[in-house]
Amino acid sequence: MADTEALVAELNTITEAGDFERAFKLIRENKAEFSKKLQSSGVKDALKKTTNDRLLLSFLDGVNFGAEPLDKSLMALEKLLSFQLGSLVLSSAWGLGTVKKLDYFYKRITVDFKVKKGHQFTYAAAIDMLESAPEGHILVLRQSDPNAFEELMKKPGEFVKAVIKSFGEMPIVRLEDVCAANGFVKSVNWKKFWDAARTELRKDKLVEIPVKRTDPIRLKASVEDYGDSWLTAFSHETDPKLILAGVREYVDQGKFKVADADTKEKIGDRLAFAVTAARNVDDALYARLAIQVVSLGYANPGAEEMRAYLWERKRYIKAATLLPSRNVGEMIAFLATDDAAKEKLYKAIPEFCYTAVSEVVGQFGGEEACRKAVGELMKAPKAPATLTTLIVGKYSSFKTWTELPPLITLLTHAIALGEGRQGGETLKMQNLVRRLFGTTQWLAEMFGALPKNDQALFFERFQASIAWDPATHHTTVIRMTHIVPELESRIVKIEKKKEYARITSPRSYAAKKAEYLKLINEEMPENIRKIEFAKGFGDLSENAEYQYAKDEQRALMQKQTLMQADLEAVKEGDFSDATTDEVMPGVTVVVSAGAEEKTYTILGEWDNDLEQGILSSKTRVAQNLMGKKVGESFELPSADGSATLATVKEILPLTDAIREWIKG
Repeated sequence: MADTEALVAELNTITEAGDFERAFKLIRENKAEFSKKLQSSGVKDALKKTTNDRLLLSFLDGVNFGAEPLDKSLMALEKLLSFQLGSLVLSSAWGLGTVKKLDYFYKRITVDFKVKKGHQFTYAAAIDMLESAPEGHILVLRQSDPNAFEELMKKPGEFVKAVIKSFGEMPIVRLEDVCAANGFVKSVNWKKFWDAARTELRKDKLVEIPVKRTDPIRLKASVEDYGDSWLTAFSHETDPKLILAGVREYVDQGKFKVADADTKEKIGDRLAFAVTAARNVDDALYARLAIQVVSLGYANPGAEEMRAYLWERKRYIKAATLLPSRNVGEMIAFLATDDAAKEKLYKAIPEFCYTAVSEVVGQFGGEEACRKAVGELMKAPKAPATLTTLIVGKYSSFKTWTELPPLITLLTHAIALGEGRQGGETLKMQNLVRRLFGTTQWLAEMFGALPKNDQALFFERFQASIAWDPATHHTTVIRMTHIVPELESRIVKIEKKKEYARITSPRSYAAKKAEYLKLINEEMPENIRKIEFAKGFGDLSENAEYQYAKDEQRALMQKQTLMQADLEAVKEGDFSDATTDEVMPGVTVVVSAGAEEKTYTILGEWDNDLEQGILSSKTRVAQNLMGKKVGESFELPSADGSATLATVKEILPLTDAIREWIKG
């Protein structure tokens, strides 16, 4: 350890020589000694004496010397020094950017991002939110050498490895988000891209692809030889997930077939331990372990004991939801030991996820009991969403099933599934069904399988379903008439509502902009601080604080994107061009509902003040009133969700008080 007094003397000599770089290097390399001898403020004063550069001096004032531990202030200063004009930086919120301006007076750094030019950061925000972009980072490669980036994209496996090296190990679901957010792969192309990448990565012994999509893809430093050292380490492993992963990899490498009795005994011991550890903790992991135990021929614990556990409390239903697709089929086969077991699986179809339903029907659809059970479910007034999606989506595989109701009934279930708001697994099925209705080939197949009378019923039932997205609904109706031209005469003509410009008052626009600035200048930097703080709690995969902070970050980024889009789409307006010929944004409306009269002032999208009677043009009341003239009727919604018939009595110009409110 260097003599502290000698270090201080050396620092004084360097200070007198005015050499900032040497002084900073000396302090960094001996920060523990300097923190004992000098206060942080003393270090700051010493560094200030080495330079007259206004930018350096502003950096020294901007890193909280004295308010933070010395090592933290030095790290912050080092980061600021790395932000040179033209240097590339990374932001978790904005991606890759280029430093365009360093303002020592206002202590701000201006960065040009692809999606946001001229974005300003305070020094504190820059320290929290920016990192110097490493030379080998995938985003740097895309900007500095587009041709090399394009060549790398042609090798999906290598590209995924480059993304993981740049952003860190991550689950497949996170990998998809990163690739989509940075414009590497569009969401609609992700499945095809990932299938190609996974095929390549499985051949790479230095890559470990997890069974569960929520576990991270790992890059290994070297290839495992599965010798004595591996077996010794494996024999002491206590994490059931790692035990299963180790056994699967050992089997996949062909080592289990040639292993000696002692090795197999040790593997069996670890599997038995893992099964016990997963019990009452992770049903999906338990199921995967049970399948592995049976497939390798181990008798302890017994197969019947493990099946009984999965049957108990319907654990197999939850397990199916969490299992990877290939393991769901294995679990179904593992459980279906006799007709009684299969009957349990048939009864569970309404509770099963889509993959499990598909596996049950796929494995046992050739048996009468299965077809009968499926038929009864599809004849019910409300058929299971998963079963409906499976049958209408793959109807050619089911059209010979006499146990099913007529096709028009199946399609009626599908139309009902596409309506309204859904959640969870039903939402996934709704999206799949909506895609089917958007496919001309599928629609043509359905119309081709329907009798003439049922074609008209199908068309009219869909046309009457107003709960679909209007644009999708209209497009599908037109597509149906192209397939069956005579249906065109059955189209119900709907009067198109007049569209108004997207405006709001200066008052509300200013409030929204202030909210946006608070988001990017306060809430997002604060979230970054939470993430960095949470990293100190250890293993990120089991770190609840870190996961909460990352979830918050995703929500904030989504909120920022939506708010930015809104601020660009909605314009300020004072409604001076509004007329009283009909109801539109910028008028006051008096309505009568029976003996009661109500007055509403309809303004822009973000305007709302109940005390003043001001309604946003996006409210249900305003939407129902739009375009109406004096004497015309409309539906007036009430708080409980019902509606009564009301009449427009007067349409008045805005009062002076309202105009003052608009100005804010």
